[in-house]
Amino acid sequence: MTTNAAESNMAYNYCAVPLAHYACRPDQSRGRIHDEAESRHRTCFQRDRDRVIHCSAFRRLKDKTQVFVYYEGEDYRTRLSHTIEVAQIARTLSRALLVNEDLAEAIALAHDLGHTPFAHAGEETLKKCMKDLGGFEHNDQSLRVLTTLEDKYPSWRGLNLTWETLEGVVKHNGPLIGANARRQTVPLPTSLRELQQQAELEIEGFASVEAQVAALADDIAYNNHDVEDGLKSEIFSLDDICRAVPLFRERVECVRAKYDDLPEKILISESIRDMMGVMVDDVLAESLKNLADLKPQHVDDVRAHSAAIVRFSDGMFTELKILRAFLMENMYRHYTVQRIWVKAEKIIGDLFSVFMADNLLLPTEVQNEIKALKNDDNNFRKARIIADHIACMTDRSAAAEHEAIFNVYKRL
Repeated sequence: MTTNAAESNMAYNYCAVPLAHYACRPDQSRGRIHDEAESRHRTCFQRDRDRVIHCSAFRRLKDKTQVFVYYEGEDYRTRLSHTIEVAQIARTLSRALLVNEDLAEAIALAHDLGHTPFAHAGEETLKKCMKDLGGFEHNDQSLRVLTTLEDKYPSWRGLNLTWETLEGVVKHNGPLIGANARRQTVPLPTSLRELQQQAELEIEGFASVEAQVAALADDIAYNNHDVEDGLKSEIFSLDDICRAVPLFRERVECVRAKYDDLPEKILISESIRDMMGVMVDDVLAESLKNLADLKPQHVDDVRAHSAAIVRFSDGMFTELKILRAFLMENMYRHYTVQRIWVKAEKIIGDLFSVFMADNLLLPTEVQNEIKALKNDDNNFRKARIIADHIACMTDRSAAAEHEAIFNVYKRL
């Protein structure tokens, strides 16, 4: 990968902030796949963040499901609002740990760009469709968006992000191979395998503190906002969660002890705010202890360590397992959410099947991509183009496309 160290350093001095020895410094970035001059006013990591914010895939997140689909109410989280919340928490953690806020934010903003319409229901359906055609994972699809699908620059495909941001997106949940990897025996997904040929991302090690921060910020965000959205939807009640989840019950009791006769809406809001604060405090305490024990002098010391540095304490992790089990049983498996799952399977599955069977049903630009393919006897590359097309859709556009093709009473 290439970089312009002098210009990068000038931008870094312009935006200088105190960083720990183990932080990623923009003036020491490993660079980008395609050479380009650095900004006079922004560090390379600030530019990465800005490129993500300005890309089409980021805008489409506003109409992609988090848990509740768009027609169930405007106040529920979407994939976009979730992403913004993750980025906010990531900046808070990064600042407290003296690492690079811009890099952590860039990774947080990019981490869900590959999500399909209808959240995990859409992803699982595309996985089934692509099972024998190269597979599908939303994490790998995020990488594909960043390196291939976004097409807005004259000299390259993708956003041409720095090595550190790409590493963070790929490894924010830990190593992909080796003793610490969860998927040791699974082949590398398509986009990562292709990217490894251009930029070795050292997938056998952990990612930077900034990437680990983004991963924990994701956990904090979705655990808390799923509670808030679940209570708002009345899928479960305040009494239900207080009986089952000690962590939340304690927060509610603390708020009630501090304020008399709060309306339930304010009580819930304040309790969730308090719970987020408790989780952030726990991550910071545990991470600072780990850093004090390891005493890393460089980000490579973090990458080479045998475990994640940024993590919850064992006690908090146990509490979170109880919370997640409650949400799984009382929210994600609730009949209203399961009905969304069934609809998503129908819409995504039908679209994939009909597009694979008849290219002429696809938009002209997608047809042209398929026509340009050579030596695709097994249909792997055709299937990937169709999966890309469907994954890029929003909930609304996928539902509209399905209706346009399969509703025989819809006007032509």
